Amino acid sequence: MTILKTLALAAGTAFLSSGTLSDSHCSKKNPDKNSLSVQNASVITANTLSKDNKIQVALLLDTSNSMDGLIDQAKSRLWNIVNTLTTLKYNGKAPQVEIALYEYGNDGIRDENYIRQVTPLTQDLDLVSEKLFALRTNGGSEYCGAVIRDASSNLNWDRNENSMKLIYIAGNEPFNQGKIDYKEVISKAKNRNIYTNTIFCGSREEGIQNLWQNGASIGSGKYFNIDSDRKVLYIETPYDIRISESNAKLNDTYIYYGSHGSEYKLKQIAQDKNAEIQSVSNLVERTVSKSKKNAYKNEHWDLVDRAEKDAGFIASVKESELPNELRGKSKDEIKKAVAIKSAEREKIQREIEMLSKKRQTYIDDEMKKRGTDNSDDLGKAMESSILELAKKNGYSL
Repeated sequence: MTILKTLALAAGTAFLSSGTLSDSHCSKKNPDKNSLSVQNASVITANTLSKDNKIQVALLLDTSNSMDGLIDQAKSRLWNIVNTLTTLKYNGKAPQVEIALYEYGNDGIRDENYIRQVTPLTQDLDLVSEKLFALRTNGGSEYCGAVIRDASSNLNWDRNENSMKLIYIAGNEPFNQGKIDYKEVISKAKNRNIYTNTIFCGSREEGIQNLWQNGASIGSGKYFNIDSDRKVLYIETPYDIRISESNAKLNDTYIYYGSHGSEYKLKQIAQDKNAEIQSVSNLVERTVSKSKKNAYKNEHWDLVDRAEKDAGFIASVKESELPNELRGKSKDEIKKAVAIKSAEREKIQREIEMLSKKRQTYIDDEMKKRGTDNSDDLGKAMESSILELAKKNGYSL
């Protein structure tokens, strides 16, 4: 039993009440019919965190003029992708998940190759969501080799050989544009166990002719073509409202600290709203992601996560860095308040796990009735390759 749980039991009752692409592109369906549905990512299993390795994914998105549909799919599928990653185990443990985001091919970027690192590899998924929703398309020249070079060289890739490191690049122009030799940079990345996967927005044959398949082959990754103008398929379930209500309860377990803590708390709520704007189902998927300890971590602003990582932090935190409801309290009182919130969070996470399993069963049954395995979009392409590469690298569901 952890210190936080012990304190929670001792406290008895709560101390705090809660304080798009052009029409000529992207039409063929993904031929891989044997992969799990993207929405299968909703299913949660109990996570025992692995400190030994990580799952790291860099998403490289073309933000030139014709890519509005692609960006919209990324917004709609971010949390599905995260949930796919969090279902993976290595030796029975759930590795830490980190996401990075790049944009390329945008004339508004002040870089000779029109490349920008939007976020580093991070567990601050609210940041990833915030930056993703802020992306805008604008003209440009798409240099795949250059952006792969930057991502493979500049990100903080884990050195553990058991860590799974994946690059996903999506776009619709010839893969060999620009001065940087894509073959050389992808080969160098592969030598560091970084797999390059390519997603062409257009017909399969056009993508092959434009060397997107060749890029994936060199990087020991997967090549896909998608219809990025196709709207993401959502199936509403009887469990969506209850999971959404659990999201509000989950938010109430966060206790911000630090000079910018209140701002981060507001960002959390803002990204909930961004997810909900896409669809109710997308908010549900985000709620599932927020319940995954190996992916959604906020120790930089949340006292519960910080205390779990550093048991001595509460004893050293300054009163001026605490929210108003904790100021003037003793260190023991603060520890009890944090412990109570920690226990509440674990209870809510278990509730989300139960509901998400029922939700997934409903989705699977409904898809069988409809005779479909989901639309061929960015999220489905990534999920299929993640599961295949994970199996090859010793990971399991």
